[in-house]
Amino acid sequence: MSLDLPPLRPTLNFDPVLLLRAQPVRVVFFDVDGVLTDGGLYFTETGETLKRFHTLDGHGLKLLQRAGITPAVVTGRDSAALRKRLEALGVVHVRYGMEDKRPAAEAILAELGLDWSAAAAMGDDWPDLPMLRRAALACAPPTAQAEVLALAHVVTQRLPGAGAVRELCDLLLVARGAYADELEAAAR
Repeated sequence: MSLDLPPLRPTLNFDPVLLLRAQPVRVVFFDVDGVLTDGGLYFTETGETLKRFHTLDGHGLKLLQRAGITPAVVTGRDSAALRKRLEALGVVHVRYGMEDKRPAAEAILAELGLDWSAAAAMGDDWPDLPMLRRAALACAPPTAQAEVLALAHVVTQRLPGAGAVRELCDLLLVARGAYADELEAAAR
């Protein structure tokens, strides 16, 4: 017996001006601490760094990849936990230990044959400002530093490490026209 289910309708609404700004985005640069994580640093007694990641954010990164948008990570830190998480998510464009993030992001843009007009960036503190200032779409979690918030085109409702990244991913998927199809595929 087959159920004839009506299609799911997306319930997200974004400002049309924001959707237009997001349409050309083909790569998204993410910071880690304070964006993909809550910004807390956890150390074991042996000095190993532990990080907490949210599954909503991870699924959002996978959805971006399926929609043809490249997630990239440019971070000031490095840890085994971070490397394992990004590997599990299939994120291949990563630069670790970057104090100056702009050249690292520009190297990734060159690898992809893109420029800043096709880029979005999400960050929370001053080291992210060079990427945020150049990106076509700048995003920040609500806990970001004041100058980052002032520069952001989008400030998420969700907190860092708790779905903030997914909010940006959803906006980009809607702008790309992929959100409804992904939603329907997930609900089959």
